[in-house]
Amino acid sequence: MKLRLTYHILFIAVLLVSSCKKGFLDKRPLNQISEPEFWKTTSDLEIYLNNFYAALPEWGSHDAGPFWKDNNSDNMVPGLYNMRLAGLATLPVTGGGWNWGNIRSVNLFLEKAPAVNGGPEKDHYLGEGYFFRAWFYFDLLQQFGDLPWIDKPLATNSPELYNQRVSRSVIADNILKDLDQAIAQLKDKESAPLFRINRSVALALKSRVALYEGTWEKYHQGTVFGVTGADPAKYLKQAASAAKMLMDEKKYAIFNEGHPEKDYSLLFNQSDLSGNSEVIFWRKYKLGVASHNGQRYLSILAGNTGISKALIQSYLCTDGKPIAVSDKYQGDNGLLNVVKNRDARLRQLIFVPGDPITIDYNGGGDTLSKFVRAAVNLGGDSRDVTGYQIRKGSYPDKTLQQGDFMSTTAPIIFRLGEVLLNYAEAKAEMGELSQTDVDLSINLLRSRAGMPPLVIAGIVNDPNWEFPGVSGLINEVRRERRVELACEGFRLNDLLRWRAHHLIVNQRPRGAKFIKGDYPPNTDIPLDGSGYIDPYQQALTNGYGFKPERDYLNPLPAYELSLNEKLAQNPGWPRK
Repeated sequence: MKLRLTYHILFIAVLLVSSCKKGFLDKRPLNQISEPEFWKTTSDLEIYLNNFYAALPEWGSHDAGPFWKDNNSDNMVPGLYNMRLAGLATLPVTGGGWNWGNIRSVNLFLEKAPAVNGGPEKDHYLGEGYFFRAWFYFDLLQQFGDLPWIDKPLATNSPELYNQRVSRSVIADNILKDLDQAIAQLKDKESAPLFRINRSVALALKSRVALYEGTWEKYHQGTVFGVTGADPAKYLKQAASAAKMLMDEKKYAIFNEGHPEKDYSLLFNQSDLSGNSEVIFWRKYKLGVASHNGQRYLSILAGNTGISKALIQSYLCTDGKPIAVSDKYQGDNGLLNVVKNRDARLRQLIFVPGDPITIDYNGGGDTLSKFVRAAVNLGGDSRDVTGYQIRKGSYPDKTLQQGDFMSTTAPIIFRLGEVLLNYAEAKAEMGELSQTDVDLSINLLRSRAGMPPLVIAGIVNDPNWEFPGVSGLINEVRRERRVELACEGFRLNDLLRWRAHHLIVNQRPRGAKFIKGDYPPNTDIPLDGSGYIDPYQQALTNGYGFKPERDYLNPLPAYELSLNEKLAQNPGWPRK
């Protein structure tokens, strides 16, 4: 198989990572770097590690960055349906995510760095190295499950290139071991260099990894994707412990200034998050140095995607009850009715008539344009697919929208809100979630939105709970996760680890109820029998064709399987 490593020989690796330091600006000339002169100082370690930061979440060139990451799930409906959800993914010849270059590069770092003189500074950078190996391995684990475990840089003739895959639980154990090492060696938030991984970031990732593996092993037990000798509780305990450790240190707090109508949205539409109490790690952009095009795709352009009806329906009413049983629910004839008497986070998720699209802040704060209706009648990037146009992350500042690549909105990579949800879910899955735990986690998020607290003893039965096979408490914990983390890229992996294909198979996503009088005459929009926008009515007549016996994991590419006969293909996929 050679793990896609053969082209990453030592000298090339050194050249590639000699990119920059101190803000990724001061590049060392590539023709002045050689193996003998490198690996001498902690500055060399910093330079090398800078290369890995580029792999962390960022905005793309022509998209809405982190706020389109749910386009692969039931939270959003892109104009072109997701091939995996549709059951139409194909076996790749090469690529397909099976890329081991970063693993080899970080292994090289972890081999060379211990010999560098540097004391505590060196220890911190070693901690970064362990963090990044865990980060890259976790990405591969989510895609492929079982993997070869490689913890040293390999040469072109290394026998380990032909290793077989080991159980995903072994991989998860090694990822968590790396994170424990990172936690032990990384500096705290207060002393770590600005915009570099610190101990809190590693704790947050540990809670994410352990929750993922614990719930995967619990809900896939007995299936072709299960683990022999599975021990979900082992991981759930680690998830809860890592999250609680971060919570107890009180270095972060839920951002809540007492304005439920806007506090949630202010998390996601700022250029500078350095003073935000909730944000654990983020990426900074600056005009003239590094910027993106995101605001154009969040306001001026709908981006040929939209929020699904299923996500909209998951938001509770202001009495804390689901829409199926609440007297406050105003129905869905028009966007203003949809958000009325609902969780304030819904109002901050989608545009409704009257919302400013462009404000000339430099010209006195005048509103130049307002949202009137979702552009379901337009084409291309101007189209909103569902009638629910995403507002989360948008910032209606003319100066950020008057030209391409003039946005500096900062993407959040880790925040306390996710950690609190990881904690609550891990405790709930172990049957240990108490009211005190809920008050320390979920109810802090609800309080920011002005919502009533979740009271375990008073959970109202929802006839439309998405997961009838689990308790009402777990349903409400999952609801809170869906609502709080909407359109941040978590939903697909949540569905996969919960083995929730019943929400996908044979389902055709819907959008808003179409109000004909709001659009020009003869506007032709596909609608279902109840008048809801039905974007895939013709393309996916029978709904998504996700194959539960196959599509929970991606296939290994055919070329890698031909190179290494010891590699087993994932269930349901051919070798070639």
